[in-house]
Amino acid sequence: MTVVDTAETTVAADGAGQPPEPAGKPVPLGLGLLAAVLAGLVLLVSFPPYGLWWAAPVGVALLTVAVHRRRMRAGFGLGAIAGLALFLPMLSWTNLYTGQLPWLLLSGLQACYLGLLGLAVAATSRLVDRVRWSWPLVTGVLWVAQEALRDRTPFGGFPWGRLAFSQGDSPVLRLATLGGAPLVTFGVAVVGGLLVAALWRPWRSAGTGGWVRAAGFVAGAVAVSVLGLLLPVGVAGAGAGTATVAIVQGNVPRMGLDFNAQRQAVLENHVTATIDLAAQVAGGSARQPDLVVWPENASDVDPVRNEEAGRRISDAADAIKAPILVGAVLLGPGEGQVRNAGLVWLPKTGVDQSQMYVKRHPVPFAEYVPLRSIARKVSKEVDRIRNDFVAGTEPGVLRVGGVPLGDVICFEVAYDEVVRDTVTNGAQLLVVQTNNATFNVAEAEQQLAMVRLRAVEHGREALMASTVGVSGFVGADGRVTGATGFNTEAVVTRQMHLGDARTVATRVGLWPEMALLAMAVAALVAAALVRRRSLPGDGTATAGDPADAEER
Repeated sequence: MTVVDTAETTVAADGAGQPPEPAGKPVPLGLGLLAAVLAGLVLLVSFPPYGLWWAAPVGVALLTVAVHRRRMRAGFGLGAIAGLALFLPMLSWTNLYTGQLPWLLLSGLQACYLGLLGLAVAATSRLVDRVRWSWPLVTGVLWVAQEALRDRTPFGGFPWGRLAFSQGDSPVLRLATLGGAPLVTFGVAVVGGLLVAALWRPWRSAGTGGWVRAAGFVAGAVAVSVLGLLLPVGVAGAGAGTATVAIVQGNVPRMGLDFNAQRQAVLENHVTATIDLAAQVAGGSARQPDLVVWPENASDVDPVRNEEAGRRISDAADAIKAPILVGAVLLGPGEGQVRNAGLVWLPKTGVDQSQMYVKRHPVPFAEYVPLRSIARKVSKEVDRIRNDFVAGTEPGVLRVGGVPLGDVICFEVAYDEVVRDTVTNGAQLLVVQTNNATFNVAEAEQQLAMVRLRAVEHGREALMASTVGVSGFVGADGRVTGATGFNTEAVVTRQMHLGDARTVATRVGLWPEMALLAMAVAALVAAALVRRRSLPGDGTATAGDPADAEER
């Protein structure tokens, strides 16, 4: 009888035709739990307001270490623990004025997606042990698949916390010009996979060759991290001209949900700030803008139906002698329905009915309540939302002061297709109108990081206009200028370059993500086949697979 040491032997050859070094067992459960918690916390600090972008691949590596070679249900549990460590603090701004239940439910739901990721990583353990060069690639495509699912489900998804949104100051951000947010996420996760591939195996037992291969994986991680420096970024088709744009951040009387009860005061803040800007222009201390941008919810009083609100916006437009993009809430079209819109308000003539964008992606349970009767049984807080916001159907391409701009509203900046549709339909400048009055500065900075990625992705200069901050301008290279403080009144003006060409990412659209998703499916299928051959009882079991001992 032959005794096989399952912790030290595998019989499958690696890509070079030689038996690989021992794969080893999973890390002890206690260390696995610690690694999962650390993975979530390390991922957290890669995002604003911390901004330690290099921590993101380390977090990916820690989660992989926690779940590698475990049973799939253990992988799910550890992945969910990492998700809670990430999303509970990241999304804490959701409970500032709505209570803890929405925060806990949303964080728990998002953590489940990382649980599914942990399950998938555990399921592919045998595959990457046998074909070691595939480890970083499999890690990368599984992260992209997790985000693709989370970005779309349920009720249109919630893309907050994508790896790509942590890379504002990283060279990896430049990959967005080739494949958008999915390719940036893939790059970050590949670096994490290379790190864990370098460190996982007991290299001492492999001799000098093992250490050389480990060094090769580390060198690969460094190479991928700096690869973006080779990619040129900037305004695509910069010959389209320039426009002088002013952002008006009027602030609100008080923070919190009750600011809607003071909507007339919010509107007046933006009117007054714009008229003050006009006085500065007349005095020569400020540049005359070609257009002015007000944030989302600058007028929660429907200015089309309310004569006083419309008159005050006209006062501001006439004073500044430039069109204003106004974030407004419009009544209708039906009973109990409203719309979150961007309106173009012209000097002398008022609202331009032909130039209006209605938010295409209202936020479930914040702007409308799906399954209201069921949701009310969970929490009566849903009744705070008395009117459901109706989704628009057209991309937000508006001509304001002769400038074709792409308008997206608030959380829409997180959704790839919403922003891309504005550029493919002719937008030469990206504008994000948002209202952060019910959140905090961390949420605002996280949102600004998304604007940075979109600017690089599409080769368009961009801006974010917020009621309370943070507002600012973003160059096509992702750099932020003119950033305002939080919970303050501010007006900032800048000359912006317009773009009329398309980046590779804009042209290829959804295809990079689809290709990476196809690779993820292929990896899971291959892992299932490897697992089937490894398990006893089917006549094809491979003796001595170290993972078999763990599952048996």
